[in-house]
Amino acid sequence: MPERASRILLVEGQDDKHVVLHIIHRLGLELGLAIRDGGDLGGYSNLRARIDTTIDEPGVEAVGIMADANDAPQSRWDSVTDAVRASERLRSANVELPDSPVPSGAVAEDKPRVGIWLMPDNVRPGELEDFVAEMIPHGDPVRPRAHAYIDGIPEADRKFAEGKTERARIHAWLAAREEPRRMGLAIRADDLSTEAPLCQAFAEWLRRLFGP
Repeated sequence: MPERASRILLVEGQDDKHVVLHIIHRLGLELGLAIRDGGDLGGYSNLRARIDTTIDEPGVEAVGIMADANDAPQSRWDSVTDAVRASERLRSANVELPDSPVPSGAVAEDKPRVGIWLMPDNVRPGELEDFVAEMIPHGDPVRPRAHAYIDGIPEADRKFAEGKTERARIHAWLAAREEPRRMGLAIRADDLSTEAPLCQAFAEWLRRLFGP
């Protein structure tokens, strides 16, 4: 059973959860939220199936939905908002959601508040790794080398899909740290900067959604 909480952020998987937890910790955000990932099931389908039931839980004041835009931000937006509208609480409140993603992250000021953030930035196609790539410090000397390594792999030898190139690049960059680690731990170690503008915009969305 999921933990009872009044402020809940739904994410696709454990990497998403750990990235958000370490951003919150590094920035000293006092939000009092529970982050729920899909565990071993993970993925967007599992997240989507939990949206309306989470919103309808007794005592819930705010629900955030963080999902990868992947190749089609508008299609993902339509899918998420359809699931939000399936909530009995929001149907009775006639909640109105924008027709397209909001660049600063959507927050519907209803009861409960509902927020939506599509990785990386609510505008571009992409996923969590594209967001994290924006946190690599400007001028980092390893980043172009990590790109060159991944880009230099012949297509016939690549085990990753064309749309997952940035994911491969960020993990190649992480492998070159003093202690190779997962993305969330790289934030904790300050290898990735929470001062990056996109990270700051995401943090502001969290404040708007889960703040007082």
